[in-house]
Formats: sequence, structure tokens, C-alpha cells
Amino acid sequence: MTDVTAPDSNAPAYSVSELAFALKRTLETSYSHVRLRGELSKVTHHSNGHVYLTIKDDKSAIDGVVWKGAVRGLGVRPEHGLEVIVTGKITTYPAGSRYQIVIESMEAAGVGALLAQLERLKARLHAEGLFDAARKRPLPTMPAVVGVITSPTGAVIRDILHRIRDRWPCHVLVWPVVVQGDQAAAQVAGAIRGFNAITPGGATPRPDIIIVARGGGSVEDLWAFNDETLARTVAASEIPLISAVGHETDTTLIDFVSDRRAPTPTAAAEIATPVLGELRALVSDYDRRLNRSGARLIEDRRTRLVSAARGLPRPADLLALAQQRFDIAAGRLDAALGRNTAVHAQALLRVTAR
Repeated sequence: MTDVTAPDSNAPAYSVSELAFALKRTLETSYSHVRLRGELSKVTHHSNGHVYLTIKDDKSAIDGVVWKGAVRGLGVRPEHGLEVIVTGKITTYPAGSRYQIVIESMEAAGVGALLAQLERLKARLHAEGLFDAARKRPLPTMPAVVGVITSPTGAVIRDILHRIRDRWPCHVLVWPVVVQGDQAAAQVAGAIRGFNAITPGGATPRPDIIIVARGGGSVEDLWAFNDETLARTVAASEIPLISAVGHETDTTLIDFVSDRRAPTPTAAAEIATPVLGELRALVSDYDRRLNRSGARLIEDRRTRLVSAARGLPRPADLLALAQQRFDIAAGRLDAALGRNTAVHAQALLRVTAR
């Protein structure tokens, strides 16, 4: 007779797959939308466009993934050491009994995290030489066409147009963009590339100088102008570019790579254009100075000629001795001719007397 151990429970036994997928459904149902705060580590930007990472705090860690389609919509670029707040859903990977968060949105966890990320980016671009003064292009002194990239509404564009109109007669091209939010950096970069793509001498005039402008705001409001792609686009612009983002105390990444930083949008208009009235006054002053200089030069040459003339003998004195010799010779010639005539007359008489 064989002994058989009685089962401890009448509950059915799960297969491994059944349990794994049951846990997957439970987690995805219970945690279909979560916000998670932590520090990024092990950030990997895969060649297929996905981003794999780990979010951790001082006690725990959870793996995460950002699918390719969601990467462009992230508020910040995932980097190692960045503290973030992410939104997504929890899911599992049954084959490995692991769970992870599928991230749909990501933002920096406060201004401090944003500024820390910015400092790292600045250091990297500085090391590449994008901040070097030697690579900055000189601004044209008298531009015929000024390109302005800014919002088409608001005080900024009105102030720039008004200031340019008061100072310098030129053509102004406005490329309208949004200057805040997720689309701002891409639109501004596209506008810069668009101005540079205009063919010189074509139907649309190509700007001689570009102004990128925006009014003041918080660090978050101006954050689009700290975008790495935008900064590289500014640095690559063939047309000289002035950055005028925020107020005098505001500084963004494109200020370091632009050819000139203006403290305000109005100041950018003043930097980009001369004052016609001042140029006219300057030309008039140059004309007066040229006339005075020419008059002084002529007077100086006249004085030097008179002084030189005083050192030369008078023409009458030079001719006096020669005149005297001429008079003596003329007198002798006259007497000689008279004697010669008398001699020939006598000879003629003798001949005729025969």
C-alpha cells in the first residue's frame, strides 16, 4: 500500500505564464497612471530612438523606458543625474519577472534640476568651442534687410519695428513663432534655418542680420532658449545673429553662442541698425573737416611757394647783364653795317668811274 500526501489546499495551481500575466494585468490596471519622482541613472539613448533608463532614490530603483514616439514630447532631455518627475504606467516584462514604468512625459523636478542640467550642457558646448569669441561673426554696419524671429503679437515685435523705423530705413522680415512651450525651440530653430536658406538676390530678400527676441519671464518660461538643438542652430547660422531673450538680468544658452547678446529686444534693434540722422550729421562733419583741411593744405602750399620765391633772384636781374651785352653787340653791328655799306659804295663809284 502506497502512502499519498494530501494536498494542503484545493486551490488550482497556476502555471508560471498564467501567474506572470495575471500580475501584469493587475499592475497595469492598478497603476495605469502614476507620477514618479526620482533621479535618472543608466540613461541609454538607443539607436532605434527609444530611451532606456533607471529612476532611483536613496532606497529603491525602478527601470523605465521612453518609446521613440514619446521622446520628442519630453519636457527635458533625459540625462544621468537629473532629478525628474515622470508620468506613465507600470507594466511588467513576464519573461524576466521584472516590472518597469513606461514613461509618457518627463519634467525637471524644480528649477534647481533645470539649472543643473543647463550647467552641464553649457560646459559641454563650451568645451566644443561654440562660445569662442573668434567664431563670432561681425555685425553689418548698415543692413538693408533685418530678419526678426519672435511672436507676431505682443509688445516685443511692436517695440522692435518702432525702434527700427525711427532709426534706419530698411526692409524688415518677421518670421512668426511661438516663444514658450514645447514647440518653441523647434520653431525658432526652423526659422533660423529658413532665413539662412533664402537665396541672395532672389524674390524674397535675404536678411543681413537676424534678431531672435522674446520678452521677460521665469526660468521655465525662457527654457526653450536653453535647448541644445536650438543653440547649435544659432551657432551654425551663416547670417550674423543677435539674441534678445528676456530682460537684462535674464541669460539663456543662445546668448553664449549668438554673435551678439542684447539686454532687451529694443536694444537689439538699436544694435542691429545705425541712426540715419547721426550718419548724416557725421557725413556733414566729415565734409566740413575735409574742406577745412583742403583749405589749410592749399594755404600751406602757397606760403611755401612764396617763401621759396623769395630765395630766387628776380627775372629782371637775371636778364640785365644779357640785355646789356645784347645792346652793345647791337650797337657794334649797326656801326659795322654802316662802314661796310660805305666801303661797298666807294668800290662801286670806282668801278663806274672807269
